[in-house]
Amino acid sequence: MDSQYRPLYGFCLSLTTAVLWGVLPLFLTVCLQAMDSQTITLYRFVAAAILVGAWLLYRRQLPKVHRYRKAIIVLAIACTFMLVVNYVFNVAGLQYLSPGSVQVFMQVAPFALMIGGVFLYKEHFSRLQFWGAGSLLIGLMLFFNQRLPQIIASDSEDSIGIIFTFIAAVTWAGYALCQKPLMKNMSAMQLTLIIYILGSFILLPFTSPFAIASINEVQGWALLFCCLNTFIAYGAFTEAMRVWYASRVSAVIATAPVFTFISMASAEALFPGRFEQPPLGPLAIVGAAMVISGSVMAALGRGKR
Repeated sequence: MDSQYRPLYGFCLSLTTAVLWGVLPLFLTVCLQAMDSQTITLYRFVAAAILVGAWLLYRRQLPKVHRYRKAIIVLAIACTFMLVVNYVFNVAGLQYLSPGSVQVFMQVAPFALMIGGVFLYKEHFSRLQFWGAGSLLIGLMLFFNQRLPQIIASDSEDSIGIIFTFIAAVTWAGYALCQKPLMKNMSAMQLTLIIYILGSFILLPFTSPFAIASINEVQGWALLFCCLNTFIAYGAFTEAMRVWYASRVSAVIATAPVFTFISMASAEALFPGRFEQPPLGPLAIVGAAMVISGSVMAALGRGKR
């Protein structure tokens, strides 16, 4: 790690991932006007599989699946299933909640990952992680204590979105926990290629691929951005993990909700009739800040890679 340690480069890559993941819900919301969550996810998986496959082919690093043990194949399938559920339910949550609310609640994911690491891999629960978990949970209660009545009273939002986002967060943590032993047998890029290909076959029966014929120009560009976002953001994340400490990378990525709020505020200012960000009172803002800071503390508390 020392010969590859490049903190400034790692920070820039992590920040790139945080920005891309932060603005992604805005573009997914545009895509949802013409497609369902499964179809959007299918296009993201297929596009990413083509790009990752081309990259690995160029590097002559395509995974040799026939050499993997049966247990590795089963674990990779489980990994794929959980990431598919994560993608679909994360997008589905945007049908019922604002992008900002979805991003704040998705911070349950690092908390679930932390708990899973303690129970499955006997990882140490540090004091900083304890305070981070407390801040995250209290922040969620403060945020949704104000937002929940607004969601219930709103015509454009529904509390079922909270359930969908919670499922997305928990399955992402499950994917991350299953991914850990797989990294001993393949690289992250090889695993993502397998996941994107398997995930595309899993999604295909539940999608409407020809819905792309009815989208307008704006929705088409939004879908293209979502597809490229999947490839670039995960590529930057993987490279950042290679050149910087995992805890620092995770801490930077935990700021993604900040960029979601910024992108939504910008979109609302530029296109007031098309985008609307629900107003946040002081209590909700404090809660969101506590959720983000709690995620950062939980990430930093994991220690160095």
